[in-house]
Formats: sequence, C-alpha cells, structure tokens
Amino acid sequence: MIKVGIVGGTGYTGVELLRLLAAHPEVELAVITSRSEDGLAVADMYPNLRGHVDLKFTVPNMDLLKSCNVVFFATPNGIAMTMAPELVEAGVKVIDLAADFRIKDAVEWTKWYGQDHACPDLLQEAVYGMPEVNRDAIRNARLIANPGCYPTAVQLGFLPLIENNLIDSSRLIADAKSGVSGAGRQANVATLLCEASENFKAYAVPGHRHLPEIRQGLQIQTEQPVGLTFVPHLTPMVRGIHATLYAELTDDSADIQSLYEQRYRDEVFVDVLPAGSHPETRTVRGANTCRIAMHRPQGGNVLVILSVIDNLVKGAAGQAVHNMNIMFGFTEQCGLEGIPLLP
Repeated sequence: MIKVGIVGGTGYTGVELLRLLAAHPEVELAVITSRSEDGLAVADMYPNLRGHVDLKFTVPNMDLLKSCNVVFFATPNGIAMTMAPELVEAGVKVIDLAADFRIKDAVEWTKWYGQDHACPDLLQEAVYGMPEVNRDAIRNARLIANPGCYPTAVQLGFLPLIENNLIDSSRLIADAKSGVSGAGRQANVATLLCEASENFKAYAVPGHRHLPEIRQGLQIQTEQPVGLTFVPHLTPMVRGIHATLYAELTDDSADIQSLYEQRYRDEVFVDVLPAGSHPETRTVRGANTCRIAMHRPQGGNVLVILSVIDNLVKGAAGQAVHNMNIMFGFTEQCGLEGIPLLP
C-alpha cells in the first residue's frame, strides 16, 4: 500500500485520477489540494465519488506532500516545475500530468509555453511516461512527464512505422479531433454548450503546443528528420480523441497488419483491431485503451492509421496510473481493468 497525493484536484484530469485511484487496491489517498476549494469535501464537488472518497480539499502543504510515496500534479502548466524539485529531493516520486517536463529543450519549452522554466536541470532527468516506449526507464524514474492526450494517440499510431523506417517521416500528417473536456474545466466561452454543440472546428492550425512533443517523441525513434503537419479539431462530445494519421510507405511489400499486431502484442492497453476496422471513440470511453486500425486506400502507398483514446484516461489520468504501477512494481493493469462504457 502506498500513500498518494494529488495537487490540483478540481479539474477533469484531477477527478479522473480520483476515480481511478479510489478503486486502486494498492493506494491510500492521503491528500488532495485546491487553494480555491480549501475545506470543501471532494464528494460535494464531485458527487460521483460519494462513498468512495472522504477527503476534503486542502491548500498545498509540502510537509503533507512529502509524507506521500508519490504525488500527481493535475495542475495548469507551470505549477509542477515550482514544486517538483523539493519533492524529488525528499524522495517522493512525482508524476506531472501537465507539460512542464515533456519537452527536453528549455528554450523550446519557453517558446511554446510563454514562460521561463523554473528547473531546467530536471528536464533531462524527467522520463517521458509512455509505457509502450519507456517502460524500463519509467520503472526507475523519480520524475515522470505524463504524455499529452493528442501526443499519445498520434505517437502510438505512427510508432511501429517509425521504428521500422517504413514511411517517409518528413511528410507526416495528423488530423486529430478531441472532445471538449480536453480544454479543461475552467470557464471558457468557446466550450459552452451553445458554442460547442452542433459545431465542428479546427483550431491552433499555425502551431499547437503538442506539436513539439509529438515531433520529439517520434524523432527519438528514427534517425530521419520528422516533419509533421498537426491539425487539432474540437468536436461536440465530452470525451474522446480520434486521430486520423497519414504517411507515405517506402516499402510497399510490408505486412502492416502483422507489423502492428507484433509490435503491440504484449501491450495490454493497445488494441490493434482486425484488418478493415474503423475504431470509434465510444468504444474506449472511460478505459485506458488505445484502439488502432490501418488502411491503404485503393491499395496505394498512402497509409491511413486510425487511433482512438479517451483523452481523460489513456490520454491523461489512466496513463499516469499505469506509470505509477510500473514505478512501484504493481501489476500494470492494477486499478485500470474497467470496461469501456457503452452507449
């Protein structure tokens, strides 16, 4: 049994962490912080946790957080980097669900996030928490940079092709759609029901913050330059990401279906569907699963990869719990066995 703290528990990823960790057999929830909701019972804000979580929100207290074995940060960008060094030095493992430690280059991080990095020395130590790529490093890590939602769906979709140099990595396209929960819980006119419902739009076309993260992750797997056009879209649904990925094959003879099946054969949270399938976001709702299918339209050399996840689970809280399980030697599926919700 390990003691767990969560910094920033009032957002959607925070409550998703609470939902998963409250049912985890190896976890004792010790502290959940919120400056704005100090003293409020968690179950009063999130009635779905009534009977499962009896904690109250408290202001962040480093002594309490240092008594934990692991602390999750479900905070806006720029918060974890101000607190992580002290926790790591005290022997507490840290898993950051924001973007503070995802990009290795501090100058690049500042370019995309608009502020100086508070602890650039930890950027190189932080392990990028994608278990399908970095399992061994995660096992011994002190600090995990939990991947973003779009980067998870896109990288898992491209990964087998990149690893085997089967595509022109200089001309990749990721056309991705996300539910409105990806924008967070803060008040925002663009995500009001009357604005988002019955509507569909692209955004951040000139450059999205997840672009350098995706490029960095793919670049590590190949010696070739990675050129990626990434266009995110907002869809009128609460949860889910659907990434439609395009790449030009450099080897027409490759058995793509077998390649993906072999690559993810032992990955319990990646499901390669039978040939000809079209994965749907509703089939992963509430689950820590990525479902993938591949197509070659008209038998040409353009490969289309379809990758779907729940942005709050496999794209955030579920992947964070998966990382925790690896770090502490638990079964990787522990606390993550839930079946997706349908309808």
